[in-house]
Amino acid sequence: MSTKNITEKLAPINNICLMILAFTAATWILVYTKSILMPYVIALFISIVAGTVAETLQHKYKVPYTVGLIISFISFLAIVTLAVLFITNSIESFVNGADIYSARLDDAVDWLILKAQSHGIKLNAQFINDTIDKLPLFTVAKSVGGTVMTLSTNFMLITLFVIFIAMSKATDDTPAIVGDIQKQISFYLIIKISVSLLAACCTWAVLASLKTELATMLAIVTFVLNFIPNIGPLIATALPLPVLFLQYGFDWHIILAVLLLAAIHFIIGNLLETKWLGKGMDLDPIIVLACLIFWSLVWGAMGALLAVPLTAIIKIVLARNETTRPLANLLAGKYPFK
Repeated sequence: MSTKNITEKLAPINNICLMILAFTAATWILVYTKSILMPYVIALFISIVAGTVAETLQHKYKVPYTVGLIISFISFLAIVTLAVLFITNSIESFVNGADIYSARLDDAVDWLILKAQSHGIKLNAQFINDTIDKLPLFTVAKSVGGTVMTLSTNFMLITLFVIFIAMSKATDDTPAIVGDIQKQISFYLIIKISVSLLAACCTWAVLASLKTELATMLAIVTFVLNFIPNIGPLIATALPLPVLFLQYGFDWHIILAVLLLAAIHFIIGNLLETKWLGKGMDLDPIIVLACLIFWSLVWGAMGALLAVPLTAIIKIVLARNETTRPLANLLAGKYPFK
């Protein structure tokens, strides 16, 4: 067998090995540069949405593009500021009401033990109370507040990146691949923001009608969680249940909340979002779940929120090259054996 034939047979193996090495190196870079790269990616997505809004204002209402960008950025700053204020105030009220919530939790445990005993089930009350006392509920609440403050600090860096990205757009010609990425990602983000806002408003309406404490904070968290595919809506549905249990015990409030919230997320996620997005990012559901796990491991909670648009960008880039196009088809669910 000639050397040329051997080289041709080993070429696919060499390509696979190179791809594995490139993937490993890219993952290491993503983890190592997380503190800088993640704010830049967030700023990039903000710029894409702001640019789309500015172009819409320019075409429909004859607003200058620069003025549209400023309006978009100011609106975004106002929304983020209000969200941070609501979350910090809710956490502060939660921590300040520690004695009240502790008493309600004890009452809920007593109710649960009595219910279990009425059905012939014996529970160790002392063990349950000791376990609950060790739960770091208020520590977690404070850590969430610390996370919000950390994001607020990083927001200055994000703002600087947004300004530089906006300046570069004003001076440079946009390559074709960048234009495709901007078009698809802006469409996805605008639809996702719209349906997430709708889900948050409906969640707030349900919880407020049930006079649920922390209703506003839970609605804001629902807005954020809705960006996490598949898992986010499930968490958002279950999140208000402990609060309702502490308030009312296990009664019709919890049952009604579960039914209404599940219906809201089903209608918005499976009907409205599917209709508005169409094929969306053209990503296979199994690939989306795998990428969700990957980005969560690499960038934590923010990676989970950005998993779909980041994977979509990678797919667009891979589809541009003949060698890497099979990988793009794999991300779209076009498997060789289909």
